[in-house]
Amino acid sequence: MLQLENVTVRFGGLTAVNDVTLAVGTGDLVGLVGANGAGKTTLFNAISGLVRPTTGRILFNGADVLKAPMYQRARMGIGRTFQIPQPMHELTVRQNLEVAQRFGTGSVDKRRIDEILDFTNLAAKAGRDASSGLALTELKALEVAKALSTNPKLLLLDEVLAGLETSGKRNFMNMLKDLHAKFSVGILIIEHDIETISNLCQRVAVLNFGGMIAEGTPAEVFNNPAVIKSYTGGEVDHA
Repeated sequence: MLQLENVTVRFGGLTAVNDVTLAVGTGDLVGLVGANGAGKTTLFNAISGLVRPTTGRILFNGADVLKAPMYQRARMGIGRTFQIPQPMHELTVRQNLEVAQRFGTGSVDKRRIDEILDFTNLAAKAGRDASSGLALTELKALEVAKALSTNPKLLLLDEVLAGLETSGKRNFMNMLKDLHAKFSVGILIIEHDIETISNLCQRVAVLNFGGMIAEGTPAEVFNNPAVIKSYTGGEVDHA
């Protein structure tokens, strides 16, 4: 489904993503981890079309999407959330989903929106102002609901669990597992919490200073000396 081939993103003299190759298949649930500033969100921005890679290729279902604008990538099946919830101000929860769905599909399917509102436990808040009438957990759920409304084949989830207390994080994680199964969508998720990633994901990829330093099962990755070193603040020897 998604193939990144030697993707590099530079901003002037800063290399934010360095020669990253990664594949996410249909039905995969992959964690993307690394310290702050490792390049995770920049990689999401490259996949979704917010930034243009300096070098490399991004393929989605075999098509090169490097020059495709965001809306085309959304209509091909790439959905994403943002680390800081971004509800559309002065619109209700339902209207937020309708706008997102029109952007991502070109039309509005009210039955699909009803299904997503029910699934994300937002149906009772559908008429509320999205920017002022929701708690943090509900704002996080709204981010996921907006992305789901675009009928994605791949979801890029940027720290959707961040800031949630333990029970809220556990409930949200269970919702993501159900989402993965119910909607048959591949997921690439950024998350800092190692325990959460280990319980949620089948495979984990680790970025450090923009480069990929490990990929494999959670057990393989989190016992990798290079990963341990990166999490304790040391630089990794790439020689």
